[in-house]
Amino acid sequence: MHRRSVKAAELASGVGAIVLGSGLALFAPPTWREMAAPSFITGVLVHGAGMTLKHRLEVRSGMMLWWEKVLFWVCWAALAVLAAWMGAIAFFT
Repeated sequence: MHRRSVKAAELASGVGAIVLGSGLALFAPPTWREMAAPSFITGVLVHGAGMTLKHRLEVRSGMMLWWEKVLFWVCWAALAVLAAWMGAIAFFT
């Protein structure tokens, strides 16, 4: 049961990362720009939920290594930087 939950969380995190990436990519073609922000926000939410769920499941089971904790917080910091960057682009253009 626990292994399935971790795999489901990994899948959600991966799908969210793909959608997040597509949201960033949509900033390039002018005809698709109106879809960039919704794709990015959806990707951040799905990726963040999956990543956080996986983190919580691994902490509960004691399977977490120190570098996994660091990567978890580095990923959240990177998402915050990306969100600030996208907000600045939207504000200044």
